[in-house]
Formats: sequence, structure tokens, C-alpha cells
Amino acid sequence: METSPLRVGILSFAHVHAAAYAHALNDIAGATLADIWDDQVARGRQAATSYSTTFFADLEQLLSSVDTVIVASENVRHKELVLAAAAAGVPVLCEKPLATTVEDGLAMIRACAAAGVQLGTAFPVRYSAPVRSLRAAVQSGMLGETLMIRATNRGTYPGGWFGQRELAGGGAIMDHTVHVADLLRWIWRRECVEVYAEVAARHHALEVDDCGLLLITMEDGLFASLDPSWSRPVDAFPTWGDVTLEVTGTLGTAAIDVFAQNIEFYSNQRGRTEWRNWGDNLNRLMIADWLSAVRTNAPASITGEDGLRAVEVALAAYRSAEANAPVQLSRAG
Repeated sequence: METSPLRVGILSFAHVHAAAYAHALNDIAGATLADIWDDQVARGRQAATSYSTTFFADLEQLLSSVDTVIVASENVRHKELVLAAAAAGVPVLCEKPLATTVEDGLAMIRACAAAGVQLGTAFPVRYSAPVRSLRAAVQSGMLGETLMIRATNRGTYPGGWFGQRELAGGGAIMDHTVHVADLLRWIWRRECVEVYAEVAARHHALEVDDCGLLLITMEDGLFASLDPSWSRPVDAFPTWGDVTLEVTGTLGTAAIDVFAQNIEFYSNQRGRTEWRNWGDNLNRLMIADWLSAVRTNAPASITGEDGLRAVEVALAAYRSAEANAPVQLSRAG
């Protein structure tokens, strides 16, 4: 029996990932980008025109017309939009970081649980084939006991509201720590228990941080370092950034570069070298998995709790930098 396509709404085009989600939805069979809501009407109308869909200025009206939504607003507005979706009984996939405070994250998780709707966190890097191969190698014992991990999620400064504390909740540490924090938990199946961090603004004239280094201790003493800085030149670097992991084990080592599948493209019109990825579309894989959970009413593969655990690492990094000392994590929930 043929089923009707799932109607998906996007709540806000403030985030740079919103366009990628819209493109991915247009490529997924059994789903349609049905509606767009945005608190900035001009931005919302422009997005709706670009993707040949409907703009709603009324959030409740959109929520009554869709099967699920993706929240792609400024970080601090995630809570209000997720709570609105929960109140309407609509499953919601939320952009990372899930929230900018532990209290907001908990409120979002509890509201969705009380409403009986799925809450997912947008961590597309989990769908990378190299990441999944590394996870299999670690969990099978191929590398032996992991001794240490060196990770990066360096990038260019996204601009706009990302540099405004009242909208972003922080800078590079808030923006980029969460991807790798989630991978550490998922691959090694251990929680982060302590963070020491150095945090600063060195590359741009911002009110938030743009660089830092985290030293993360996990359960059983596993140790990882992470550089989540906006340290790549905005006007010259050929791509937005990277995600890399180098693992040292007692039986071997492994190194992955998630976005190494690319073609170097040169153009006078472009004005700089560009890397055009030819590998898997991680956003498409993530959204397809999310829609499968919505259709079957199954638990989200990447939950709100996963999002909260990653946020806790970022927040601990800020506390550590302020105290100039390691900070212990106490898991909320």
C-alpha cells in the first residue's frame, strides 16, 4: 500500500544549515518540504520562494499542517520552538547545540516526553562512513584498548548572529564542541566526566570566543583533546572546516578525516580554491533516518538526551576556562 509523503516544516532559516536541510528534503522519497516559518518574514518568504513551498507567519498554523519539523533557528530560540512543537504534538529534529543551558535542554526533553513526541538532535557526522568504520573498529577490539584521541572540528567563522552572545549562547566552543563530544560518547560508549579548557578570542573582533582547546577525560580514564576553533581564514580557506579523529590504541592506530572526499575546484569567478564534496550527503542520511523514525513512531536514533550530554561538555569548557581549572561534569536529567 502506498503511503503519502511526510509533510516536513522548517522552523527558521536563521541557521546556515537550513538550506542544506531543504535541499536534502527535496532528494528524499516519501517526504516533502511542505512549509517554512520564520520570525523574519522577508527571510522566510525568500526561502519559501527558493524551495517552491509555503511560508507561514503564524507558527501554530504551520504546526497544524505538518507531520514533523526541523528547528534551524538561532541557538537560544531552540527551546521556544521545540516547546511549541511538543505542545502541538509534532515530532521535532533540533539543530545543534540542542540548547544553550542545561535547564533549557531539560525543559525541551521533558516537554517532548510528556507530549509523547520524538525529539532528535541534528548530529549528521554520525552518518559518516569513516566514522562508522572507526566505531566498528573500536567496538570490535581491532585497535585494542584506546589510549588517547586527538580530535578537531576547526572551521571558519560563520558570521552574523553566531558572534552575538545573546543569540548564540557562546562562540566557537558552543558551536563546534558538540559534534565531537557526541562522537566520543557514541563511538566509545562512555560518558565525559571532566573537562579542562583554554578559551579565547584571537582571530576575529567578537564578543564571543573564536578559539580554544579542550582536554576531555572520559569514564575509565580515556583521554581526548579537541580543537573546535573558528581558526580558518574566512576569505581564503576552501571549505567551512573539518572533523578529524586520530586514535591511538594498544593494538594499532587509526585516523579519519570526515570531509576528505572532495574535488579541488578553481574558478576566476569564485576567486579562491573550493572543495566540492562528492561523498555521502550526511544531512540527507540524517534526515532520512529521522523521517523513518517519525513514520514508524520509533525512538530517534540521536535523541534529545544525546544533544544535552554534548552541550554539557561545551558548558563545562566555559566554566573551566573561567576558573582556569578542570571541571567535573554532573549529568543532568
